[in-house]
Amino acid sequence: MLTTLKTSYTDTRAADLAWALGREPLPALAMLDLELTGAKLQLRLLGASHQVLLEEDGRDCSETVACMPGSSTPLPLGVSKRVGEWEYEFAARVETLSHGSFAGRAQELLALVADHPHGLAGTFPGSPHAFTAMLAQRHEGQVRWRTWHAYPQEGQLVVTRTRIGARMPATL
Repeated sequence: MLTTLKTSYTDTRAADLAWALGREPLPALAMLDLELTGAKLQLRLLGASHQVLLEEDGRDCSETVACMPGSSTPLPLGVSKRVGEWEYEFAARVETLSHGSFAGRAQELLALVADHPHGLAGTFPGSPHAFTAMLAQRHEGQVRWRTWHAYPQEGQLVVTRTRIGARMPATL
């Protein structure tokens, strides 16, 4: 699903993003409710940020990547921890692209997410390449999502990857 967000572009620098687990739902500009084999997932666009709410078997988890006033947790490169009985893994990276490469990558990502049944993307007024996009899936008993936060004025794309679910058995 692709939507135009009716708001000003507020999170204007990739470096201002912070990460948090367990936050209450924040006001969303767009949402997509999904059912992924027993897991209820809500993808939420918050300005140029995201929040994912997961509920399964009476357990829940929320992930927020946003500009959060007073937050002391900057966007980490990686997190691996237990959340109740789940294993949670988060990874983030910042891609810096030339103007031409950024425009092409933005179009590619928006096309990928726009028509995907488990995808949500929002573009911002004023720049066709200012967007936040999310894509979720269920794979091998785990719920996974990827997000892209575009900052065309800096030529930066913040890419995150999350997976959560039962501990995976070790493979030899």
